[in-house]
Amino acid sequence: MSEEMQETDDALMSQLRLVEDQPLAERARAYVQLHEELQGRLEGGDAAASRS
Repeated sequence: MSEEMQETDDALMSQLRLVEDQPLAERARAYVQLHEELQGRLEGGDAAASRS
């Protein structure tokens, strides 16, 4: 695994720990936000790859 991927994984795990520490209602909103962020990254990555 590259160093960049490891840093990304570590950042994601850190975000997940913060979400899990929140009360249920806030946790649900935080998971929605995280999902949207990850979806945007994935879809943005596809768009960038198709432009190359």
